[in-house]
Amino acid sequence: MARVVSLFRRLLAGGAAYQASSVVSAVLELVTLPLYTRALSRADFGIAETLLTFIILASILLRFGLGEAFVRFYFQTAEDERDRLARTITGTVLLATTATALLAAALAGPLSTLILGIEDAGLMRIAVLGLWAFTNLEIAYALLRVDERRRLYVASSLCNVVLSVALTVTLVVALDQGARGYLAGNYVASVVVLLGLWWTLRGRIGPRVGEHGFPLAPLLRFGVPTVPADATVFALNVVDRAYLLRAQSAAAAGLFALSVKLATAVILAVRGFQLAWPPLAYSIGDDREAGRFYAAVTTWYVVVTGFVVAGLTLLGRWVVRLLAAPEYFEAHEALPWVALGWAMYGLFVVLVTIGGRVGVTTRTFPAALAGVAVNVLGLLVLVEPLGIAGAGIALVISYAVMLVVAHLLTRRLFTVPFEWARLSHAVVLLAGVSIAGELLLPDTGVSGFVTRAVAAAAIPLLFAATSFVRPAEWAGLRAITRRAAPRR
Repeated sequence: MARVVSLFRRLLAGGAAYQASSVVSAVLELVTLPLYTRALSRADFGIAETLLTFIILASILLRFGLGEAFVRFYFQTAEDERDRLARTITGTVLLATTATALLAAALAGPLSTLILGIEDAGLMRIAVLGLWAFTNLEIAYALLRVDERRRLYVASSLCNVVLSVALTVTLVVALDQGARGYLAGNYVASVVVLLGLWWTLRGRIGPRVGEHGFPLAPLLRFGVPTVPADATVFALNVVDRAYLLRAQSAAAAGLFALSVKLATAVILAVRGFQLAWPPLAYSIGDDREAGRFYAAVTTWYVVVTGFVVAGLTLLGRWVVRLLAAPEYFEAHEALPWVALGWAMYGLFVVLVTIGGRVGVTTRTFPAALAGVAVNVLGLLVLVEPLGIAGAGIALVISYAVMLVVAHLLTRRLFTVPFEWARLSHAVVLLAGVSIAGELLLPDTGVSGFVTRAVAAAAIPLLFAATSFVRPAEWAGLRAITRRAAPRR
């Protein structure tokens, strides 16, 4: 039990460190969201957010899976070879992103027409700069993660957040630069932070490829097969906005994008888990211990993220009223579904790690492809009658299909004794409170807010009352809490 507590503590510490900047960013974004939603039309917001998702998708392709390969190979490489490995990874990605950025900048006009349906070469060139900076910054952050240099990670990412918010508020609110200001504010800051990290890590930054570099072929053999799955999974975040933008309107895409912004609590948990989980999961040498730990993490991941999704389901209307301009209120219709979809994505990360642990990185692609196909079909069927809520429902259905297929394809690779009875217990309790509250409780006024808040607050008590938490887990929780408490 002590070993499990230690692993959970490492997971929580890593997730907290890697998400510290994201928490600050989320708080600042939520505080400034009323400013942005009043300074940007729903159409401008939709266009800018659609480009932001395209940037992340393109970044996944340009990294060739080398970030994932770096994390996996780092722990198998002798210490005196790790700098050479780092320089090969960073150099390869730098060369690829620079060549791509120069080409894309030259074709900015046609690219903007293809993606957005309008020609705006200036906006597209800002997006290209963002692609270059974001991709290289992700690799630099990967270096900090494998070395568990959490303080430097937190410091650099916090600088990125504060500078991004300051620039975005200045450009969007003060200078009225619209979608261009929204994009530039995000990515000019990333360039500054990237250059600072390169200077700090200059002994481990490329280019060093070819004869004097770490062998690239095994890295690509591991990493490239992960790209189709990763890109296809993230395409779920692109397809819905792109479809709404072209089939409905830029305003509809803006409303859906706002629902994603407001699902921040779930997204923070998922991204922290996504960053902290692979290094920890791969570092556990004993397969039986790893399997048991993977199962326990999955159970508690469902409980924690499910609680947040339930809260957003019950109180989403008030969240939108508080944090957005009145014309964005319809975003609440998609909010519960988007939050649930993001929570389900974290479970997919566990299944990807199972394949990665045994060096098989191709099994999750069919699952991701099935998910995208179902998502497209769901958008075609559900958006017309249900609007942005239909897009959210399509997202959830696609993740459900993806998880089922991924589990069937990976369960024989590495045995994880998932706690199916406890998982069912958690899902039934969380879904029951959410659905009952949505159907039976008022959805307006003080009485609606109070009764729904009470229902959300009752969820932890219901877990305790139904004996969900085991005695050993209570003891482990107390141990983690004692360790985290400040000493007097």
